[in-house]
Amino acid sequence: MEVKTSLLDNMIGVGDMVLLEPLSEDSFIANLKNRFDHNEIYTYIGSVVISMNPYRSLPIYTPDKVEEYRNRNFYELSPHIYALADEAYRSLRDQDKDQCILITGESGAGKTEASKLVMSYVAAVCGKGQEVNKVKEQLLQSNPVLEAFGNAKTVRNDNSSRFGKYMDIEFDFKGDPLGGVISNYLLEKSRVVKQPRGERNFHVFYQLLSGASDDTLKKLKLDRDFSKYNYLSLDSAAVNGLDDAANFRTVRNAMQIVGFMEDEVQSVLELVAAVLKLGNIEFKPDSRSNGGDESRIKDKNDLKEMCELLGIEQSVLERAFSYRTVEAKLEKVSTTLNVAQAYYARDALAKNLYSRLFSWLVTRINESIKAQAKTRHKVMGVLDIYGFEIFEDNSFEQFIINYCNEKLQQIFIELTLREEQEEYIREGIEWTNIEYFNNATICDLIENNQTGILAMLDEECLRPGTVTDETFLDKLNTICAEHQHFESRLSKKFLTDHSLPHSCFRIQHYAGKVLYRAEGFVDKNNDLLYRDLSQAMYKATQSLIKQLFPEGNPAKVNLKRPPTAGSQFKASVGTLMRNLQTKNPNYIRCIKPNDKKASHIFTESLVCHQVRYLGLMENVRVRRAGYAFRQAYEPCLERYKMLCKRTWPHWRGPAREGVEVLMADLQVPTDEFAYGRSKIFIRNPRTLFFLEERRRQCLQDLATLIQKIYRGWKCRAQFLLLKKSQIVVSAWYRRYAQQKKYQRIKSATTLVQSYTRGWQARKLLRQLKYQKRCEEAVTTIAAFWHGTQARRELRRLKEEARRKHAVAVIWAYWQGLKVRREYRKFFRANAGKKIYDFTIQRIMQKYFLGLKSNMPPMSPIDKNWPTRPYRFLDGAHKELRRIFHLWRCKKYRSQFTEEKKAVYEEKLEASELFKDKKALYPSSVNQPFKGDYLEISKNPKYQKLNSAVEEKVLLADVVNKINRANGKGTARIFLLTKKNVFLADQKTGQVKASVPLPDLASVSVSTQSDGFFALRLKEGSASAIKGDFLLSSEHLIEIITKLHRTGAKATDKEQINVDISDEFLVQFKQDKVCVKFIQGSPKNGNSASCKRKNNRLLEVSVPMTA
Repeated sequence: MEVKTSLLDNMIGVGDMVLLEPLSEDSFIANLKNRFDHNEIYTYIGSVVISMNPYRSLPIYTPDKVEEYRNRNFYELSPHIYALADEAYRSLRDQDKDQCILITGESGAGKTEASKLVMSYVAAVCGKGQEVNKVKEQLLQSNPVLEAFGNAKTVRNDNSSRFGKYMDIEFDFKGDPLGGVISNYLLEKSRVVKQPRGERNFHVFYQLLSGASDDTLKKLKLDRDFSKYNYLSLDSAAVNGLDDAANFRTVRNAMQIVGFMEDEVQSVLELVAAVLKLGNIEFKPDSRSNGGDESRIKDKNDLKEMCELLGIEQSVLERAFSYRTVEAKLEKVSTTLNVAQAYYARDALAKNLYSRLFSWLVTRINESIKAQAKTRHKVMGVLDIYGFEIFEDNSFEQFIINYCNEKLQQIFIELTLREEQEEYIREGIEWTNIEYFNNATICDLIENNQTGILAMLDEECLRPGTVTDETFLDKLNTICAEHQHFESRLSKKFLTDHSLPHSCFRIQHYAGKVLYRAEGFVDKNNDLLYRDLSQAMYKATQSLIKQLFPEGNPAKVNLKRPPTAGSQFKASVGTLMRNLQTKNPNYIRCIKPNDKKASHIFTESLVCHQVRYLGLMENVRVRRAGYAFRQAYEPCLERYKMLCKRTWPHWRGPAREGVEVLMADLQVPTDEFAYGRSKIFIRNPRTLFFLEERRRQCLQDLATLIQKIYRGWKCRAQFLLLKKSQIVVSAWYRRYAQQKKYQRIKSATTLVQSYTRGWQARKLLRQLKYQKRCEEAVTTIAAFWHGTQARRELRRLKEEARRKHAVAVIWAYWQGLKVRREYRKFFRANAGKKIYDFTIQRIMQKYFLGLKSNMPPMSPIDKNWPTRPYRFLDGAHKELRRIFHLWRCKKYRSQFTEEKKAVYEEKLEASELFKDKKALYPSSVNQPFKGDYLEISKNPKYQKLNSAVEEKVLLADVVNKINRANGKGTARIFLLTKKNVFLADQKTGQVKASVPLPDLASVSVSTQSDGFFALRLKEGSASAIKGDFLLSSEHLIEIITKLHRTGAKATDKEQINVDISDEFLVQFKQDKVCVKFIQGSPKNGNSASCKRKNNRLLEVSVPMTA
């Protein structure tokens, strides 16, 4: 049987706080510190994970760790965030339970990193495949985009999330991710215009200025110097460990992976640049003639550049910064803005621009990552939101953040109690009510529709008359003074409390008392943007700006006041709570050990503060109110079976009976535990530690027994090995002694034999030497005799040869004399011709060598060729030039790929069709034929159209379909495949017409420089019912060429006729209409225009060519 490890094995401190004994705040902090000092950053409270930020990399997130925690019981291994992620994923996949993972903690505690770890673990353990991997990559790459636009450097955290994020990851029945939906809460948009000392604006501003290319910055009218922008904090612009330039490249790559189009990315960067430019706009006072104060812009250069980026008229935006128009029913009142009001309007516009851009980014990401399938999905939610905040100066932002945390604490306690109760009922254990602090009264103080603080704040904002923060505080003191969790200086109980200023109020939250300064509550809740600015933004030519400011549409003016920030956040929190209550919750509580962002430092006071406001002690008490520890019977019996002789070493019966025998044998009091259907429940941690201590002692006894048996076995094995070795040594020695004796006898015998053989050999050698000397003497005498005979014969032959040679030489001289006498006569007659031939041969040789050294380039279009040196070489010179040109053309053609060959064939066919026939042709020669101008297979906008067209698309372009009634054009998508021509609606992607190529009879075009062409259909064909098509396109030459080539293949070599004429007939249903092209001055400038003259004539005006 496999022996599994346990949470209790090799435990540093206590791995589960439920088992902490004794339980107090000091022991709780001491246990966290002990584990943190040993690099154990995760601790459990039941199923809740406490995560300490180590501020350094630890080797506990490797692929091996992922496999170690995969498909393992929650308490089977030491505490880890992977254990919680695996438990949630397996519950979703196997039990069909929707899950949510709630990650809370203050800034710098590691919430964002925790959410990344959860998502990376789920991505690692779920299925594989091309589509699944694409979905996983898009989900993971949405993080860098949102971090760039929603995170900033604060005094507590270099990468602090300044917004709340909730992501629903959707899975299919197999557990593979299908997509996701992201919700964002309360972006800290005030950071755009002002940052506290030591903090930065959002990352994207610094990343853009550091990482964008010089060309991009020039287009955006930006400079790399941070000091030139008023909205950027300079004292902490550079952050150690953050590479803004590299992060910018990461964000651009992530946006591409998520699915942003290039024009969308450019629009986003233009908006970011516009916000920076907006911060540089400054105002100066200007007195009016009537004594009123108004403002004027000091330097209009930044305003001009901003307007150019957004496509807004400078005068429109300048007026919106100087005047405010108030509408009431049928009246309009326009008032001037003083300098303070102008600065308020500028900052309000900057905050709204950035916050609406961020919301658009979230919506755009959701469009890309949402699940495409319509079936029911399993959902895992991951909530990464602000923790409870208590600062020296707490304002409206801290108030609503703490309200959200009150709601989360409320649902946490309710769901924890419900989970405990359901487990007790499931196991058949009696449930007893648990006393705990219910913070519902605090939530009611804040959110009550009649007397809640948010309701009174909204009422004060909507009230006519003078509205200030003081009037709001007076209303609170009047209505909430008697509430037990509300404290104010005007309340009788706190009249003498000097720690409570008159301009503040205090709320006793579940995590402690928080003092709120009422200053700014009304303005921040109103969050007003003047209608003049909204309307100015709507007039921008950039489409994204129009989407961000729909209320600026003059046709849809809404005089109703927009909802306040508090009411919007309250509705969002309500939706979030309802969503969380439908899912099985899993909790991660993040704690930061120190404020210095340094490793190995544990500040007890800071950790104690976080433990209090996270309600961790309350959580432990709730978990321990019933039974502190529970475990299934099988692992319990496997772990403690050695404590009882009847269960050791093997128990043959059911596991529950074995546990009962074990507990009875150990004499554990019956009120300390209870038997469930599948688990044993232990009430007090002391009982568990008693079992662990007995197990530790028993393991020591067992280890001693094992050591004793092992040592005895080892000694016996050693003795038997020595005995066997002695026998082997003896045997080897005896063999060695006999071998030595045999070698001595053998050596003596060999010596005697060698002497005998030596004597016999020497005797035989003497006989052989004497015989050899005799034979050598005879041979020498014979050799001398034969040499004498040979020399005599040689002298005789040499004498004979000399005589013959003398005769031959005399004869040769005589013959030579005769030949020279005869040749003198012949040479005098033919010398001229021989010299001429030799001269010509040398000239030709020099010509060819010169031609070789002066060869022209290999380009087929090069016209250069060396000049001929002599006129008699004229024919050869021209022929060589022709041969060389043909040869280098062949060499050039051999370099073509099949794709390039096809392109040149199309260009050649276009030349045959249109050269010297249509005036538009010369301008198309240097334009490559692209084919798919819409990138229909890649663009998600045309995904529906791409799936409707099953064939491969050869050409996709936007054309204008001419209406015979008025001559106006309607935009259509023109698709050409191997067998059909399709016309589809440009906006919806719906196919409007489909024409098989065999039904196409001919194509008619004019001789002029227009882009009009008519598709003539065969009479009687199914496609000819509605008549021919009259279209116009900027790529007419390419469309007609591809139609001509494709039509020949589709109609079995019967090519489509191309008629080029300035006047041709087009069949519209039952009527034939003449299309006539004339040269004139069209109304719309340089492009051709079509106009209906009568029922039978459409006249196309084409601009005159120079």
